[in-house]
Amino acid sequence: MNQHFSALDGDRLAKRNALVLAGAQALGGANPAIIVSLGGIVGAQLVADQAFATVPVSLLQLGIAAGVIPAAMVMRRLGRRNGYLIGALVGAAGASIAAGGVSLRLFWLFCLGTFVCGLYGSFVQSYRFAAADTATDAFRPRAISWVMIGGLAAGVIGPQSVYWTRDLTPAAPFAASFIAQGALALIAILIVSRLRAPPVAAVRSGGGRPLGVIMRQPKFIASVTASLVAYGLMSFVMTAAPMAMVACGHSVGDATLGIQWHVLAMFGPSFFTGRLIARFGKGTVTAVGLGLTALAAVVGLSGLSVGHFWLALILLGVGWNFGFIGATALVTDCYRPEERVKVQAANDFLVFGSVAIASFSSGGLLSHGGWTAVNWLVFPPVAIALALVAWQRFQRPAVA
Repeated sequence: MNQHFSALDGDRLAKRNALVLAGAQALGGANPAIIVSLGGIVGAQLVADQAFATVPVSLLQLGIAAGVIPAAMVMRRLGRRNGYLIGALVGAAGASIAAGGVSLRLFWLFCLGTFVCGLYGSFVQSYRFAAADTATDAFRPRAISWVMIGGLAAGVIGPQSVYWTRDLTPAAPFAASFIAQGALALIAILIVSRLRAPPVAAVRSGGGRPLGVIMRQPKFIASVTASLVAYGLMSFVMTAAPMAMVACGHSVGDATLGIQWHVLAMFGPSFFTGRLIARFGKGTVTAVGLGLTALAAVVGLSGLSVGHFWLALILLGVGWNFGFIGATALVTDCYRPEERVKVQAANDFLVFGSVAIASFSSGGLLSHGGWTAVNWLVFPPVAIALALVAWQRFQRPAVA
């Protein structure tokens, strides 16, 4: 098998893996899209105190953060492909639990289901790193972008699954949507089984520098901060948006379509993000993404029409794409091959831990401060992240 991973193959294997992982992303990416579209709305139906309505969405993010290190350990022991197969089974189980919570009208069971779905998400989030593993330095940003393109399909598959299944179980509205979510996870097994990742020995992280040394690098600090700000603010605003739209008198359909446009904007630019990084640099593209996130907040503060919400969500999505892909490409410069598993896990744990905190605070802030307060809180983190991205440019190269 080792000849498949020789340097003579160039990026042929990397391109094949990126396409496989893009397909898996199309299905796995529908997992959070469905929960974000419905989590707050279903939560509001199941709990009396509306400040807790977004807890199911927050638990999705917490599940991702909690699952990052265990997922890395599973993949280190069993390989990426076997790890992803296990992750898809976990996703199907989580969706089934969430559907049971909706059917039985048990808020705690629904929350447990979204948390388990988050564990599945921790595997899906590493698809971008798996694509980078077999890529050359020149192709790596494009490999990451190719995987993220799969999220473009997820942006249609997730919300459309909600649209076509939401009324199939009148006695338990939206339960069928979570059953569909589980079916998508099972279909993903057929795709990830085609992955040809490097042998387990090639991805183990038994050597290299101590993690603390790597994490003190200016580029690592800047890249992780930019990732958590781009992803954290996206989650913070996106979690609140559907509930804010309904509170402003807009329909659930408008809110669901808003999330669909948002997810399409998150992944659509991936067709050219890699090329933009190659031309303008990782730091520049990351900074533009952060700027677009701030612009989304400006639009959110400008009005409460459907158009204002949708435009803000679209800008938020594009900002996430540039900011997150750019920062992911930056962090791949911070480690040597033998260090990649532990650094990738540390990066995602920090990012998604912060995302979970942002998501948990979103519902309470929306309940007490309104949509305006949600948008005003976007600006300070963006300013800090932009300053760190600019700072790392003047530092020494991250990896000797």
